[in-house]
Amino acid sequence: MAYQTVRQPRLADVITERLEGMILEGSLKPGQRLPPERELAERFGVSRPSLREAIQKLAARGLLTSRQGGGTFITEELNSGYSDPLLEMLARHGEFHLDLLEFRDAMEGLSAYYAALRSTPTDKAMLISRFEELEASFKGRDPVLEAKADAAFHLAIAEAAHNVLLLHTIRGIFHLLEKSIVDNLAYLFEKADSRPRLMEQHRALLDAILEGHAEEARARAHEHLVFVEEGLLELERAETRAQRALRRAQVMPPRAG
Repeated sequence: MAYQTVRQPRLADVITERLEGMILEGSLKPGQRLPPERELAERFGVSRPSLREAIQKLAARGLLTSRQGGGTFITEELNSGYSDPLLEMLARHGEFHLDLLEFRDAMEGLSAYYAALRSTPTDKAMLISRFEELEASFKGRDPVLEAKADAAFHLAIAEAAHNVLLLHTIRGIFHLLEKSIVDNLAYLFEKADSRPRLMEQHRALLDAILEGHAEEARARAHEHLVFVEEGLLELERAETRAQRALRRAQVMPPRAG
């Protein structure tokens, strides 16, 4: 009986696979600078030539980019999966916000579910930190900063889910997510009780994840996004009524006397 020869993997290939895995899992993020070559070689316990070969392979695959005198970076293009002209055009139209909320409901419900099941102590510490930043931003009442903190909190949940497809899908729409949240908050904050209710929803979502209650975490994510969607629909209905009344006034001006 013939046996196939077992080949020892080349060290550079092992390093390449390790770095790719770190990019996929989110340990290395788009735009992040790699540690200096000597430091990275020491961390992996390998020679600098082997590390250099792995970096060259990843650069050839478009995953790394070098800047003269500035080091090696994870390519920013990994963030651009959802930035094509069609989606940018949709983002400028009101109905897109409802489509994005429906998409978020599906994706973030799953993220919350798996984050409750899989989050590590490190993940939980990050979630608490992101929630505290969100809470502080709400007190400052700056919609742009609030949107950034809100999106960062939801992205941390996706990272804690430990599903690379969920993570990169949500990360791919991160810039659209921020823009959508800015618009959503601007609408919702016209109501005095919106900020407290949003914080209560985020707190309930965080608690469910920290306590490991997967179904409750999914339900809290859904409840939060339904609240936002209903607020936007209510606003649209109010705007429609106002436009209708304006058109009637223009067509049939009130009689004098």
